Order: sequence, then C-alpha cells, then structure tokens
Amino acid sequence: MSLTLGKPRGRAAHSAPPVRWRGRRVQGWLYAMPTAVIVAVLFIAPLILVVWMSLNKWPLLGQATFNAPGNYAKIPSNPLFYDAVLFTLKYTAITTVLLSAVALGLALLVQERRPGVGFFRTAFFLPGAVGFAAAALLFYGMLNNDFGPIDPMLRAIGVIDEPIKWIGTPNMALFSTIALVLWRFAGFNMLILLTGLQAIPTEVYEAARSDGANRWQVFTKITLPLLRPTLALMLILSVTGSLLAFDQFFIFTNGGPDNSTTTMVMVVYRDAFFRFDLGGAAALSVVLLVALVGLNTLMMRRLR
Repeated sequence: MSLTLGKPRGRAAHSAPPVRWRGRRVQGWLYAMPTAVIVAVLFIAPLILVVWMSLNKWPLLGQATFNAPGNYAKIPSNPLFYDAVLFTLKYTAITTVLLSAVALGLALLVQERRPGVGFFRTAFFLPGAVGFAAAALLFYGMLNNDFGPIDPMLRAIGVIDEPIKWIGTPNMALFSTIALVLWRFAGFNMLILLTGLQAIPTEVYEAARSDGANRWQVFTKITLPLLRPTLALMLILSVTGSLLAFDQFFIFTNGGPDNSTTTMVMVVYRDAFFRFDLGGAAALSVVLLVALVGLNTLMMRRLR
C-alpha cells in the first residue's frame, strides 16, 4: 500500500489564505490604524464619557455620585427645554427648506459651462471660506442699529423711515440669523449639488429632449430623481447643522431677545457652564444625539 502526497483538494486547498493575502490584510489594518485611533480618541471615548456623566450627578467641582436616571427625569422640568425644542425645530425646518431651494437654484444656474460661469461659481462659494464666527460678527456689525451701515443705506434710498430692530424682536432675530446662514452655506451646498448634477449623463437629457420633454419635465422626471442621493447628503448635513446650531445664535443674538432664539445646544451650554450641572447637560446631549440619529435614519429611509 502506497501513499501519494500531493496538493490538497476541495475546501482544504482554500482553508488557509496565501501569505500574500495575509500580508495585504495586515497592510490594510496598518493603513486604517491611524484613523481608527483618532475616531476612538476623539469620538468613541468622549461619547462613552458623556453617557457615563449623564448617569451621575456631576458637579463642576467635587465628587460625582451615581443618580441614574435622575438627570433624564429632570429634563422636562428645565424652564428652557420646551421652548428650545420648538424653536430648534422651527429654525431647522425653515433653514433646511430655504437653504435647499437657494442652493439648488444656484447649482442649476451654474451647471452648464459658458463664458464667465467659473467666476460665478467662485463668487457663490466664496462666503463658505469665511469662518462661521467671523460671519456672525460681520452680520452683527452690519445690522447693528448704532453703527451698522444697513439702516443708513436703506434710509438714504427711501426704503425705511426709522431703524429696523434686526435682532431686537424674536421674528427679526430669527430671520436675520437665517439670512446669515443662507449667505454662509448656500455656496457650499451649491457645490455639493453641482457635483451631483455633473454626474448625470448628458445622453439622458438629449434623449428626453428628442422625445419632446420640456424643461419642467426634464427637471422633475430626470434631474430630481437622479439627484436624490446628493440631495440626501445635503439634507442630512443641513438638518444636522441646524439641530446643532450654536455659534450663530450665541454670537449674533446670545439667545435673545427674552430667550426667544435659544437652541438645544445653548441649553446644554448654559446647564454646563452657568448652572455647573455637567450631568444634566450630558443627559440633554444624549437625548439630542438620539433624536438626531433617529431623524437622520428616517430621512435616509424616506429618500431611498
């Protein structure tokens, strides 16, 4: 009886990956390691700490004591909570609709290549290069009733007879802030949508025109459906940024007048650094994070 040694057959031949494959796998892990470390240190670890803080009575100075679910139970009794939730949702809805409409209009305006279109693309995107805090200070200086240039210019051309309280009333403060956000982010969102528009094959448009489709039919039946993934990305960024709004209201209105422009993130900030209740602020942060993830998940499912 003799034994014949040869290559293994069937599954045995593929049981162990070749050395070259194992080397590529290790190389891939090494490439991904720096990003994994950054994500773990700057996102996962702070997230775990915030969740743990939300389960404790955590003063700014002193020993933390476990009090779950005390921080969550007292959220409804926060005097600013309900007003901040309503205002944040209102601001998010108005900003998302207006920002999407303006950005889509700008993208369609500069979609086709023609003389001078590069200048307009750059001009529309240029405000996005300005820091948000600097933009808020710029608008504050322009709309200020004491030294701002807007009111004198409007009086000089006969549009108004007396100064407008741009940030002196709740509605004017809201819409002035929305104007700031539109000026700052419309060009950035235009660039996102422009990328999606240029990815649509021109043959599709040519086929639609040869079949007699007008501009509105081309827009509703071809452009919007094929632009849906890009629109989903833009909407998620817009909704997320609006729900987490802080800089513009903190610098521009400071939550006023009479706390009428106080957002959820400003409530978290005040609980943490004015009331020195870090545990309560962490609980609000966790609730806001859960709501944000749930809303974005719902949007993704609807847009699919």
